[in-house]
Amino acid sequence: MEFTSQTQSASNKAVWIGRVLSGLVVLFMLFDGTIKLVPLDIVMQTNAQLGYPDSINLARGLGILGLACTALYAFPRTSALGAILLTGYLGGAIATQLRVGSPIFSHLLFGFYLGLMVWGGLYLRDARVRSLIPFVR
Repeated sequence: MEFTSQTQSASNKAVWIGRVLSGLVVLFMLFDGTIKLVPLDIVMQTNAQLGYPDSINLARGLGILGLACTALYAFPRTSALGAILLTGYLGGAIATQLRVGSPIFSHLLFGFYLGLMVWGGLYLRDARVRSLIPFVR
């Protein structure tokens, strides 16, 4: 009995860690999408630095796309689809940073770090994902 309660306790801890990781991703993506919807001057300046047109519609489109992917990720029934779509969105960000020669650890890999949080959070909080990707047998 004692072993079962310790295992259950560790499982609950993992689920809460997953929720926290996922929550941090959702908060960051909500911030990112919101500043693109407005769009703030920094968004327009950054788009220009990255070689994208100075277009409010482009910034808003990216904001809507990011928020839609985040909404899918935030809801348990669609979280796997949201994670897949966020992975694609973040892959585009990584490709953009690579194209313009951004610093590796701060800019280029930021999308990778966020992607690890997306999938790590989902893995820890969703038993279905853990059954699809069994790290421990």
